[in-house]
Amino acid sequence: MADKENGNRAHGVGSLAERLAALRAYDNSRIIGLTGSVASGKTTLARQVSERLAPSLSVETVSTDGFLYPNAILQEQGLLMRKGFPETYDRAGFVDALVSVRGGAADFPAHSHEIYDIDPALMRTIRLPDILILEGLGFQPPTRPDRTDGEPDVLVYLDAAEDDLEFWYVERFVGFWNGARTDPKSFYAQWLHMTEPELRAFAKTVWDSVNLPNLRDYIQPLKDHADIVVRKDRSHAVEISEDRTA
Repeated sequence: MADKENGNRAHGVGSLAERLAALRAYDNSRIIGLTGSVASGKTTLARQVSERLAPSLSVETVSTDGFLYPNAILQEQGLLMRKGFPETYDRAGFVDALVSVRGGAADFPAHSHEIYDIDPALMRTIRLPDILILEGLGFQPPTRPDRTDGEPDVLVYLDAAEDDLEFWYVERFVGFWNGARTDPKSFYAQWLHMTEPELRAFAKTVWDSVNLPNLRDYIQPLKDHADIVVRKDRSHAVEISEDRTA
């Protein structure tokens, strides 16, 4: 069974990589936006696709989390509990970076899950590769038919059932919490006094009150505007369910 699941996962990743390579060859689509729910596995999918595309193409992946406003600004504006919602992103900075990288190179800020904030030490200067995969949240519906330089050439939506997304979110939260046992600077160290059942209940509350509303109100609507929709199941097998680039 495990071999079959791994095969399905590899087949889906390979199909997406092949499609992106074809779009790069046909119409010079170089900047790929990859979005979907929190905890859907966007970072993992971006890495897997990148590995499939190399070495025939140069590929870079970067997270849009770097365009979140720092916690100090979010706290000042009363937005810390809405982190990840559209208004918590530096939209102008996002657009400027895409315009600049198309011209050759741009600085991309980075967010650390461990400290749950922007980490200046993680900033990267990226020179435009054959394909740049920009994964995360903060995207807006693309303009059609002619997109601006501040938009991805192709928008991919990673879709999954809400029950699976909740499960993955809670498991990820527990993973960060366990990691905080050996890292007192971790953002998640503040919950080390909890038992694991208490932490899981708390993580579910955060999912229900923050991430689920963000998904339903702002992230899921992008599925209707995406060029490619990739479906993922509980076993992490993926497949292209819709391709509107043909």
